[in-house]
Amino acid sequence: MAVKTITIDMEAYETLSRLKHSGQSFSQVIKVHLGPRRGRDLLRVLESVSLSDETLDAIDEQVARRGESPARAPEL
Repeated sequence: MAVKTITIDMEAYETLSRLKHSGQSFSQVIKVHLGPRRGRDLLRVLESVSLSDETLDAIDEQVARRGESPARAPEL
C-alpha cells in the first residue's frame, strides 16, 4: 500500500490522538471519522425512513419548546 506523509499542527494531532484507540492507526482514525462511507450510510438510511405526520408534529412541538427554554432538557 502506498503511503503519503502529511504535516498537521499540534491541535489537529491532539484531536486525532484523542480519537485513536489502542492498536488503531491514524489512517484508520481518519477513515472512520472523515471517510465518505459515513455520509453514504446516512443517506441510505434516510432514504428508507418514513415518519408519520403525527411524529413530525411532535418533533415540531419539541423544537418549539426548546426555543422557549434552551437550557431545559426535553420531556420524553
